[in-house]
Amino acid sequence: MKLRKVTAAAATALVLSLTATACGGDDGNDESGSGSSGGGDKIKIGIKYDQPGLGLKEPSGDFSGFDVDVATYVAKELGYEPDQIEWVETKSADRENALARGDVKFIAATYSITDERKEKVDFAGPYLLAHQDLLVKKDSDITEATDLNNKKLCSVAGSTSAQNIKDELAPDAQLRENGTYSECIAGLQSGAVDALTTDDSILAGFAAQDQYQGQFKLTGLKLSNENYGVGVKKGDTETVNKINEALEKMVSDGAWETAVKDNFGPAEYKNEPAPKIGDIVS
Repeated sequence: MKLRKVTAAAATALVLSLTATACGGDDGNDESGSGSSGGGDKIKIGIKYDQPGLGLKEPSGDFSGFDVDVATYVAKELGYEPDQIEWVETKSADRENALARGDVKFIAATYSITDERKEKVDFAGPYLLAHQDLLVKKDSDITEATDLNNKKLCSVAGSTSAQNIKDELAPDAQLRENGTYSECIAGLQSGAVDALTTDDSILAGFAAQDQYQGQFKLTGLKLSNENYGVGVKKGDTETVNKINEALEKMVSDGAWETAVKDNFGPAEYKNEPAPKIGDIVS
């Protein structure tokens, strides 16, 4: 994540091979959803399991979030009903490998489109333009990144978001790295930290949870541009084109806007309009 100069910085369609019949012939059924035209028994889709509002595995075993809604819509357009979807957890560090191995058909998991990633995978979209931002308490006086000097700023271990702010905007910020965003949220709630930074969509997803509604606010700083795309195995142009058609339809029939309101609305998230396919904001 690279901060902008003005401020600062991934449904699956696992593709299992067709099962051979006892006589050695091909039964013609795509049981894994590996066919680019869809219509198989199952499709494996990669999502996050731990991001409320985007990709979350609920205690009940159900899945929720904007990425889940987008992936479900896309799968429907590819010929799969919700009960034919097998959700696969794809953590950030394993997204490219999961696609290359064929573990999933596509990935919708806060997967920012970058030149480096495009060397390894193909992308449909983008379907959401997010920005690095700050989440603070409702009564916080932090309105600019420079206000973080001598304040405690939290992010997850390995993220560049907080370090970029310290390097470029608030050199005296006190960085606190936790294993998960949930830990950062708990620290923000208790007062152990003053702000949490990552993509505004992720922050809004946490803030929209029932237990946090009304406690936090986004500062709206737009410290970076994050173009979320649907990751597809390199070279699978047919699937990319079909997903792009599905995304365009989702926007035109209003389902995209409904998904935004359903998942981020309680956090008063001021989202960007639906991006045009292929329009990458740098």
